[in-house]
Amino acid sequence: MDIDRIGVFMDRDGTVSKEIGYVNHAARYELLPRTAAAIKLLNQKGIKAILATNQAGVARGYFPEERIKEVHNKLKRLLKEDDAYLDAIYYCKHHPDVGEGEYRLDCDCRKPKPGMLTRGEKEFGLDLERSYMIGDKISDVETAKRVGSKGILVLTGYGRGVYEYEQESWPVKPDYIAEDLYDAVEWIIDDIGLE
Repeated sequence: MDIDRIGVFMDRDGTVSKEIGYVNHAARYELLPRTAAAIKLLNQKGIKAILATNQAGVARGYFPEERIKEVHNKLKRLLKEDDAYLDAIYYCKHHPDVGEGEYRLDCDCRKPKPGMLTRGEKEFGLDLERSYMIGDKISDVETAKRVGSKGILVLTGYGRGVYEYEQESWPVKPDYIAEDLYDAVEWIIDDIGLE
């Protein structure tokens, strides 16, 4: 079945971890319940687990890029405590309208543009039409749809409000609406046809 060609891309804030606004210090970063278990399940099934997150706080001058790396090091440590791991962490530090120098850029990696997903395709040989994107905003679902992946909306983070108040204006529809990341991963495993 070529499981190693299937990737699950996950948004960070509100999906993997608590939504607290811009994470300007690693001490403020916390995983949502069942996140490590969800990622461990992907690991056990041989499915690539990849973080794909917009981090325009750098471009906006809220924190240096080094802060993102500190937060992601904490994320890796927290997952490791539960024997889980991410195959890759991709982040977009750009913003098209604010920031200085390299940070002010209309790039292809800022979701809903699909640059982080196509990067995973190149680096891991993923089949994006068999892959998934999970997030708490409809822009995450839109990112998936732009490359033929399935998009899942989680009701954590901004997700419940997006679901209850914004449905009428969605440019795309999710393939599944999940309570949280673990629910999304269980649906994916069933959708792929794994035991």
